[in-house]
Amino acid sequence: MLILKVISRLLDYPSEALFSASDELIDVVRQDTSISEVNKNSLISFIQQLSLKNIYDAQERYDLLFDRGRSLSLLLFEHVHGESRDRGQAMVDLMNVYKSKGFEVNSSQLPDYIPLYLEFLSEQDDAFAEEWLGDICHLMTMLSERLIERKCDYSALFDSLIELSRVEVNREEVAEAVSKEERDDTIEAIDKEWEDKEIKFDDPIQAGEQCPSASSGIHKSVNSFDPNSPYFDKNNPQVPISWHDKDAAQVSGL
Repeated sequence: MLILKVISRLLDYPSEALFSASDELIDVVRQDTSISEVNKNSLISFIQQLSLKNIYDAQERYDLLFDRGRSLSLLLFEHVHGESRDRGQAMVDLMNVYKSKGFEVNSSQLPDYIPLYLEFLSEQDDAFAEEWLGDICHLMTMLSERLIERKCDYSALFDSLIELSRVEVNREEVAEAVSKEERDDTIEAIDKEWEDKEIKFDDPIQAGEQCPSASSGIHKSVNSFDPNSPYFDKNNPQVPISWHDKDAAQVSGL
């Protein structure tokens, strides 16, 4: 799905290269047949509005949205596992899946960074991509609703991903839950997060205890991955993003 590569690029940090490629990105969206006209128009409008911004203003807005507080974090496992030890193992598992599918990561980003995750899915077959999008559909819905709450057009990107997952979600239920959340990007919330916390040495982890989301679809998909599935290369037109070394994948015979 080339549309996933476009959304991946749009969710990454704004750059001059992205702005320069806005027409090409719009062309890909217009030619796509996997999302509705409503979401197509929303994506095109997002690209047009973004490319009209001053690059520094766009970058500042991005930082304030995704790098300030955890509620809009673009790291999947931060939402799934928080700071638990399960998070590290989940990232190792995900990286192993990338490698087994011929996806050689060439980035300093963590493997659960959503734009990187989408770049990976963009090179898989549609059924695989839909299943893995479905595994994070609830997270994408929460992110979309949080962005809508802040009246931010980045929500259009997640709405398209939700549609591509082909999973039915109860938006009203998620929206109600989000409306009751406290913002974690305020100065007060950030100061509280950085406060020194009391260190306790007599509070061991209980045997068998696990993160409430340890049974998340993400972890299930990683563990149930079929290593015999073929690697698909559809030779799609280039979109200006390079998260991995395709030549290495081809040399490996995958």
